[in-house]
Formats: sequence, C-alpha cells, structure tokens
Amino acid sequence: MKRSLPLLVCTLLAGSSVVAKERSTFKYTAPADGERPVIVDAVIAPQGSDFAMRLRFDKDPWGEECKSRCSNATLLIDTDSSKQTGLRLAQGAPGNGADLAVIIQGVRDYASGGGGSAQTWLRVKVRLLGSEASTVDDGELLAELSHKHDTDRIQSDGKTVYLLIDTTHASIPSARKARVVYQPPGGKPIQATVPGMIGGGGGRGVRIFKDGNWGKAPKATP
Repeated sequence: MKRSLPLLVCTLLAGSSVVAKERSTFKYTAPADGERPVIVDAVIAPQGSDFAMRLRFDKDPWGEECKSRCSNATLLIDTDSSKQTGLRLAQGAPGNGADLAVIIQGVRDYASGGGGSAQTWLRVKVRLLGSEASTVDDGELLAELSHKHDTDRIQSDGKTVYLLIDTTHASIPSARKARVVYQPPGGKPIQATVPGMIGGGGGRGVRIFKDGNWGKAPKATP
C-alpha cells in the first residue's frame, strides 16, 4: 500500500540561507496514448555527495494502476560533462559520455505473492558506465534500491519519486557541470545541464532529505 510521505523538502537553494524559486531540470509532455508512465518533470541537482532527484511521472510509476506496464525509465548522468569518459554509443548520440545510469522500474511479481496475488514495489538500479560500456546493461551495478527497504534513499508519493543517488564511488568522475539525458519512449532525447560535484554545487542542491531523516526536514512545498 502506498502511504503519504511525511514532511518533504524539494527546493533549489540560491545560497546557504536564501531560497530560490524551484526550476525544473527538464519537462516533457507525455503522449495521451503512452503505454508506460514517463517522467514529465524532473528536478536534479547535487545534495552533499549525492545527486538528489524529484521525478514526476504522468501516471503512477508502480502499483496496481499500471499493472504490467509500469515505469521502466532510464536517466543517464554524465557526471563530468565529458564525452571522453563513460558510455560509448554511436557518434553523435546524446548518451555518449554518460557515467551513471539510473533505472526507475515499477516491479510486479506474482511468484512472491501468496494465493495468486502480486507483490508490487518501486525499484531503482544504479549502474556505473565505464569507457568499455556500449550499452546500459554493460555497466557495473552499484546499487539496487527498493522503496520498501531503502527509505533513506528512495521515497514514492503518488506520481512522484524522490531519490538520492550516491556518487562517492572512486570511479565516478566529477566536474563543475554535469549533463542529464532522458530518452522518452518514442520521443526525442532530452538533455539538460546541472551543477556538478565540484565547485560548491554539492551544498546548494535539491533539498530532498536532511540528515537521512524525512521527519527532520523543514516543511516546504515540493
């Protein structure tokens, strides 16, 4: 069962004490006849040593409503905004140079449900994409998160998913700027530039979690 979240914070900070108007990293208009939930509004920025994300879908990304056609969205992050490192695709492909893949999946499993009922949950996989990777599946699996067990890093509230993606792995490059790529099903790739982990951006990001505890975060309107 989905539960309402406690106090949420998802506000872009202009400085350490000044709150700025939240700006979307990217927006997308979903087709009316889309089969799977897609990301229609994303806010992505550093928070400490993590990339914090607020992802709004056009439909519930997991659960009973989407049945077997739940979310299977992939965000690529070029953490150093350089195509000299990371994923190797065809020349000119927007995903070239991506260092991380964040895959958001709505899971439905009949095998683990008793009496023919299905177990549903939200799963997020994080893969490290080295220069030898030519597909997302070639990447090393750094983390597999579940909204049931990893509540300090993933939360779900209706159509909105909140994530903290750890970037402390030694093989993840960093720079002052990072690049985000989202490929909607059947649509054109969407690219956006966000602050990187170098140059103070890590202290000004999307304040989603505070001190690892949702309840300690000051009240804000996401």
